[in-house]
Amino acid sequence: MASAKQRVAIIGAGPYGLAAAAHLRAEGIEPIAFGEAMSFWERSMPVGMLLRSSRRASSIANPDRTLSLDPYESALGTELPAPLSLEVFVEYGHWFRRQVLPDLDARAVVRVDRAPDGFTLLLGDGEVVPVGRVVVAAGIGPFAHRPEKFSGLPAGLVSHASEVADVAAFQGRSVVVVGSGQSALEDAALLHEAGATVEVIARAPAIKWLQNWSAESVSPMQRRIRELMYPPTDVGPPGLNWIAGTPDVFRWLPKGPQVDIAARCIPPMGSNWLIARLAGVPLTLGRTITSVAAADGRVQLSLDDGSHRELDHVVLGTGYRVDVTRYGFLGPELLASLKLASGYPILTTGLESSVRGLHFLGAPAAATFGPVMRFVTGSWYCAPAVARKVAGRPPRAVRFAW
Repeated sequence: MASAKQRVAIIGAGPYGLAAAAHLRAEGIEPIAFGEAMSFWERSMPVGMLLRSSRRASSIANPDRTLSLDPYESALGTELPAPLSLEVFVEYGHWFRRQVLPDLDARAVVRVDRAPDGFTLLLGDGEVVPVGRVVVAAGIGPFAHRPEKFSGLPAGLVSHASEVADVAAFQGRSVVVVGSGQSALEDAALLHEAGATVEVIARAPAIKWLQNWSAESVSPMQRRIRELMYPPTDVGPPGLNWIAGTPDVFRWLPKGPQVDIAARCIPPMGSNWLIARLAGVPLTLGRTITSVAAADGRVQLSLDDGSHRELDHVVLGTGYRVDVTRYGFLGPELLASLKLASGYPILTTGLESSVRGLHFLGAPAAATFGPVMRFVTGSWYCAPAVARKVAGRPPRAVRFAW
C-alpha cells in the first residue's frame, strides 16, 4: 500500500476524474477517488438533452482507447444514437467507471488543507485522509453564472439552466429563457415540448447555428473533408481549431491572442437540429433585459425596447464563469497560497498549480491550456499530462487533445 506521501486523491468522478484515474492506473499508480460518478450530468442536465459535441469528441480519455465510445457500442451490441443522448452518455460514464474505479468512494470531500507531506482531506463523515497529491476534477457546477439583476427574485421564480433537469414540471407555465447558447436553446426546446409557453430573450442579434455533421443529409465526402479540416476535438473554426486542439501551443501564446482565440472558438451557439424544434418558440434577439421584479408570485421583465413581460419563471442560460474559490472544499490557507488570474488557477506542466502537488483539470485549466478544457475532449490532454507528472516522467514536447 502506498504511503500517505505517495497517495494521489482525485476529487470528482465525472469525465475528467475518470480519465485521470485511467491514466494514473496505467502508470502503476492506484489513486483514491471521491465523489459520485457522473453526478453533474445526471442531476443538472435536462432529461431529453442531446450532446452538442460529436461522437468522436465525446469519448472519455483512456490510455489504450479500449474504453472509448466505439468499444462501448460493441459491448452493448447495439448502435449508439447520433447525436448522443444524455442518458446514453451517462450510462457510458458509469460503464467506464466500473472498469477504472470499481472502488470509487462516494463520500464528499468537505475540505482540503495543506500538510507537511502534502494535504489532508476532511470527508463528510469526519474522517481525515492524508495524501501527497490532489487532483481536482470537480466540474463546473459551482461556477453557474447568475447575472446580478436576477438576484432579487425568489428561488421559485428563477433557475439557472443547470437546475432545470425536470422540464415536465413547467407544463402549462410561462417561461422566459435568457441566452443564445446551446443550454439556453435546448432548454427552450425541451420546455416547449413539455407544454410550457416559452420565449427566448438574448442580447445576440442572431443565433449562431452549428452544423450537425452526423446527419443523414451530410454526404460521406463532406464528412471526410471535415475530418481533414477539423481535429477530432471539434472545438473552434478552421485554423484556430488546430491551435485550440494543441494545448501546449495555446499555453505559450501571448495573453491577448489566447483570449481572442478562446472567444472565437466557443461563442454562444446552438446545434442546428434545434432549429425545427424551436419553430414554435419566439426568439427575441438583440434585446437587453433592463429591469426585473417579482409581483404576486410572478416575474415582471422590462426590455430596452420599452416592452414588458409578465411570466411564471425565468431560466438563465447564461453559462458558467470559472472561479475556483467557489469550490467550497479548498481550505482558506490553501486558497491564500494559490495564484489565481480572474478566478482561474495559474497552471504549469502536468496542470499543477502554484501549490505543489495540487492539480486542476477541466474548465479551471482553460485559461492556461485553452478552450478544449471546457469539453470532454480536453480529457485526452489533461489525463495523460497529470499522470506523467505524478509518475515523475518528463512531459511530452507537444501533446494533442485527442
